Amino acid sequence: MGSLMYQVISSVALLTLGVYHLVNSTRMYLKTPHTYVAKPFHPFPFYPRRLPLYLALLFLTLAIAHHLLLSADADPLVKGATPVHRLSSLQAAANLFLFLILALSLLLSDASPSLLPLPSDLSFALAAALFLLHASRASARAALQTSAIESHCLTIDGRLSSLSALLSLLLAALPRLFPADAALAAAFCLRGLWALQTGLSLYADAFIPDGCHRLLDVASGVEGSTQCDLDDSKLRAVAILDLAFLVHAIFVLLLVLLIYALVARSVGVRRLGSYEPLPTVASPADPNHTHIQMKALTGTQA
Repeated sequence: MGSLMYQVISSVALLTLGVYHLVNSTRMYLKTPHTYVAKPFHPFPFYPRRLPLYLALLFLTLAIAHHLLLSADADPLVKGATPVHRLSSLQAAANLFLFLILALSLLLSDASPSLLPLPSDLSFALAAALFLLHASRASARAALQTSAIESHCLTIDGRLSSLSALLSLLLAALPRLFPADAALAAAFCLRGLWALQTGLSLYADAFIPDGCHRLLDVASGVEGSTQCDLDDSKLRAVAILDLAFLVHAIFVLLLVLLIYALVARSVGVRRLGSYEPLPTVASPADPNHTHIQMKALTGTQA
């Protein structure tokens, strides 16, 4: 796991990406529900229009550099001769590098469609594979953890990655499924909040559950740096994390409903504001009134 600053930066990046994607997907769906198609990338309305991709590349590069630097630290809790901490950090960097390649592919496809015509369904399918790989890696790291609280944080993170993989696969098969697109954006928001919760529960002394503590002789960010001594403390810490996850899920649900309501109101105001009803009755005194003489029907044809 990373340090508290890394978790905070990851939280801001994921939460911002989720909210931005949710707002744009909702606006596009409410404007043209019959022609709606999910997109992996929504251009920024102002210059530069590819700002979301630039920011994604920046945050992914910083995350990769962080894990590479973290892998250089010695692991004082290693058991045996295998540097578990170093290898797990390298695995995290490699997984993030795959996401970096996907982001570069989206950027190249948007800038030069003739060079790399990457369709949206293929983009979502690749994202599903990467999320599934991340979920598998998180589950494997959770099984190797010496800290119960850190293992539970990784387990929940892996489940969120599995959910993101499922939603991405649904969008690859059914690109017009707006609920799946909105749920994917909500999953990013939830992942952002959970990254913040993980950093606070593991590295902030004021938020570490009672009965658990940080090891002073272990570098911050190294696996096992936060331990719970007693079994009761471990169970209590896991229960607190589950409760915090439910609170974050409720907050994300309310956020999704609020964004949908605000975007729907905004789109509705623009529609009604540009709509002017046609006059049904014209006054003969109106100079713009044009009277068309109609020939009277003298008979009917059976």
